[in-house]
Amino acid sequence: MDDERLIFLHHCDGLSWKHIKNILTADPELVDIFKMDIISLMKSFGLSEKAASRLYSFMNHKNSTYIMNVLKKNSISAIPFFHTDYPPSLRTIFDPPWVLYGKGDWSTLKQDKILSVVGTRNPSSEGLGSLSKVLSPLLKKKWVVVSGLARGIDTYAHRLCLENGTRTAAVLGSGIKCVYPAENNTLAEQISSQGIVVSEFPPFVQPKRWHFPLRNRIISGLGKATLVAEARRKSGSLITADQALEQGRDVYAIPGSILEDCAAGTNFLIQNGAKLVMCAEDIAAEWT
Repeated sequence: MDDERLIFLHHCDGLSWKHIKNILTADPELVDIFKMDIISLMKSFGLSEKAASRLYSFMNHKNSTYIMNVLKKNSISAIPFFHTDYPPSLRTIFDPPWVLYGKGDWSTLKQDKILSVVGTRNPSSEGLGSLSKVLSPLLKKKWVVVSGLARGIDTYAHRLCLENGTRTAAVLGSGIKCVYPAENNTLAEQISSQGIVVSEFPPFVQPKRWHFPLRNRIISGLGKATLVAEARRKSGSLITADQALEQGRDVYAIPGSILEDCAAGTNFLIQNGAKLVMCAEDIAAEWT
């Protein structure tokens, strides 16, 4: 299959993960689809009239060469699911992204020791100190950390990697040209020069609330285990931990004070079987 055709279709607004799966199942080479009218698109791929009309208009008014040139101009590479550079760990999850867009070094996502790190956007000083204690020895041994570039724990984990001269990967809930939060634009640039920034959304897609649960499955899927540093009882971090378990990954949690709301989620995870982590060796011992 021509990678460019899949990348082109992936830019069509409104095509869901399942829509693309149905299209690839019925037309694996993505050849017939470009010859179809709206009725044929509906019948062949199970699309609603609205979705089929949108796709038909997109295919007849957009140009794949233009899209590929925009990616090249912005130093963004697009790696479809079938490409040899696609991260091997993501191939094993239930709903891997059909296309990943990245800026940086793709080999970052093929390392042996990749740890996903998530946590609250409003960490305590104790939470940051605990994360530093656990992560720093691993980073000195060139472990790769995957996180989501959010405020708080994510930002701190990425910065620890940069300070230790080791690679890190940031997974966005928006397009790479629409970094959220905007205050992390410079951090994203630094990460792309010492690791990689990735997203399953085309470069100019703005962040939306429903994008972040989708992003979280990529964060957990890229790592062999997920470390929850500090999290409230109801949080995106716990959703990521659940996704990690569904993907067959281990979940580690750093305990916190029972007096702190921002530790309630991590303590809950430990109560329910996550491995309690107090030092780097607690994680490293599991990987030998």
